[in-house]
Amino acid sequence: MNFFKYKNKIEPAKGRLLISEPYLPDPNFERTTVLLTEHNDAGSVGFILNKPSDSLVGEIMEDLKLFHSRIFIGGPVEQDTLHYIHQLPDLEDAIKLQEGLYWGGNFEQLLSLIETQQVRATDIKFFLGYSGWSPGQLADELKVDSWIVSNLLTAKLVFETEPDQMWKLAMRGLGGRFSVYANYPADPRLN
Repeated sequence: MNFFKYKNKIEPAKGRLLISEPYLPDPNFERTTVLLTEHNDAGSVGFILNKPSDSLVGEIMEDLKLFHSRIFIGGPVEQDTLHYIHQLPDLEDAIKLQEGLYWGGNFEQLLSLIETQQVRATDIKFFLGYSGWSPGQLADELKVDSWIVSNLLTAKLVFETEPDQMWKLAMRGLGGRFSVYANYPADPRLN
């Protein structure tokens, strides 16, 4: 019997979180929270919110050299692409994920807003690469309890929570036994 057996009551959808199970064996997703930005018949796309790289955005992209915030690893797919989640409702062509949370948008307009210091580091999160699932793949992973789907996504969780605390806070937010899982050591031999 799987100790972590959980019957998902919430279906994956754009703007929801995927929270990895405590002992998910995939090193790309160990103790991660993933924001789903797309979920449909063609598959799913999301970004790991709590996996910072060792680089600053300006070190990766010359156009953003004045922007001094850490860049995150969005996932193992196409890590040579740049993506962003933000709180800028007036950014043209941005996709609304939920109230106050958007994905992408007009990059030239974003550069102009950054140059004129109208964007703070707490307004936006940049990612290299993304997390992707082919049609049916995420459903299969949910069946084997790799992920927990949550609708407890907030801008505060995305932009203000320290990456090393995000998975724990997301687990605690689920309540019940998940609050206990949040305190499990990454290596059970250390328990």
